[in-house]
Amino acid sequence: MLRPRMVLKVAVLIAGVCGPVSAMAETFPSRPITFIVPWGAGGGADQLARIVSKLVEPELKVSVPIINMPGATGQTGHTKLVTSPADGYTVEVMTGDTFALFIAKNARFKLDQITPLAVMIQQPSGFFANATGSLQTWDDVQKIVGDKELRMAVTGYGSPDDMSVNYFKNKAMKFQSVSFAEPGMRYASVVGGQSDLIYEQAGDIRSFIDGKQIKPVLFFSKKPVEGFEDVPYSGKLGYNVFLPQFRVIVARAGTDPAIVKTLSAALAKAADTNEFRDYLKLQYAEKNSFIGPAESLKFMKDWLAEASQLSQANSDAALVK
Repeated sequence: MLRPRMVLKVAVLIAGVCGPVSAMAETFPSRPITFIVPWGAGGGADQLARIVSKLVEPELKVSVPIINMPGATGQTGHTKLVTSPADGYTVEVMTGDTFALFIAKNARFKLDQITPLAVMIQQPSGFFANATGSLQTWDDVQKIVGDKELRMAVTGYGSPDDMSVNYFKNKAMKFQSVSFAEPGMRYASVVGGQSDLIYEQAGDIRSFIDGKQIKPVLFFSKKPVEGFEDVPYSGKLGYNVFLPQFRVIVARAGTDPAIVKTLSAALAKAADTNEFRDYLKLQYAEKNSFIGPAESLKFMKDWLAEASQLSQANSDAALVK
């Protein structure tokens, strides 16, 4: 049995450990919050981060500066997050491109290293072509891709882009993934002819679509995509490949629940503004894109399971050849 004096010492030690955490949660945030974008400027992740940063700053009453850290399909920026203190002062916009890498056997990162704060946007992906080129429709692509190799611009190898390309390669379509980490270079490659097609989301290249430089030829969706009802989609054509793009704001695992609640609440308020709803519309995104922290984890697990199934199907098909 502990002596009274020893009990007092233990109580003091416990208070010393727990006190600063509680105090930190009560005063959070008291300084700027670093917002990591693991992609270059101008892409979909960067666009989301900039509008979210603008909308949450008045709520949090601190600045939320954005730092672009492109490289390795988003892994460079993600490394910065998981090696930063779990104090809520560093957050990241994670995309499906990086998240898909979690299914690899020797993946560098695991889901239990992060805490989702909110899914902010969900968008159907698709194949897009030069609007003035020879590939005007999916039928045009099918007519030549069996005999001629077509170059597909993607965000990185092992990404949903690359997995979707491999799905069609296993159907005897001669596609070759070409990785461009910088969004601007990826977009320019299909306009300039360095790539024949690009895997992308319509909202991310809205300016190119409105400028009649790039057009969709196929969407990965189970239903027609609003605004592009005449464009074929995978569900209608019998292609079992979907993997919608999503972007989720995450913190490092172990962040105080009270801090997570503060950040998530600010994101929920941002998502409920007219400005953010207009942004979703501009991005051709799902109207009900926003998902809170608890539901976000389930969403991410389900998405990861779908990505695993697609990856396994591609591996099985490659072995049969």
